[in-house]
Parts: sequence; structure tokens; C-alpha cells
Amino acid sequence: QGSSDPNFMGDPTKYNPEELLVASLSSCHMLWFLHLCSVARVTVEAYTDNAEGIMCEEANGGGQFTQVVLRPQVIVSQPEMIQQVADLHHQAHEKCFIARSVNFDVLCAGETTSK
Repeated sequence: QGSSDPNFMGDPTKYNPEELLVASLSSCHMLWFLHLCSVARVTVEAYTDNAEGIMCEEANGGGQFTQVVLRPQVIVSQPEMIQQVADLHHQAHEKCFIARSVNFDVLCAGETTSK
């Protein structure tokens, strides 16, 4: 079940399409990133993302996304793995089907630490 955004009289206990679009971008990036980490033998201990979408509303009631910023917080098992993570995020972004399909910028502003 879904609803419109609470700003448009929607039910705040249900997901809205805008949240789902941002979640799709975040999930696609995460899955590609984790796959690439596995191939590169980078051990990810934890991964969270607080992605945020920026929208522009128009006077006629329409609007669109202008940008989504992914903010993955990654913890890897060893400090020497941190250097690889930025490149793996870049590769994941290039492969993400969802990010490649939208007509607005999807940025990745992650932070990586080690255990």
C-alpha cells in the first residue's frame, strides 16, 4: 500500500512514490557497490545510506526531482580497503540501471571508515 506525500494530504505511515524513487536509487547503488566490493575482496562490515531527493514544485502543481544525493556510510574490515571504496562507488554509479535511467543528477557523498 502506498499514499501521496503528507504535504499532499497523504498518509505518513505509508510510502509515497517519491520516497520509493529515492529508495530505488539507493538500493541499486548499494547492490552494485556490494557486488563490486565482493569481486575486489573488500569486506564491508556495515552499510547504511541516508539518501535525499531534492524536488522543484511548479505553480501549476507539477514538479520534478532536480537531484538525489546518496550518502552511504560504509565500514570496511581493514583500513587499507578504504582507498578502494571511492573507486568502487564510482563504478557502482556507472552500472546502476536506475541512476542511468533518470534525467537528474544522482550524486554520491559517502563516508568510509574501518573497524
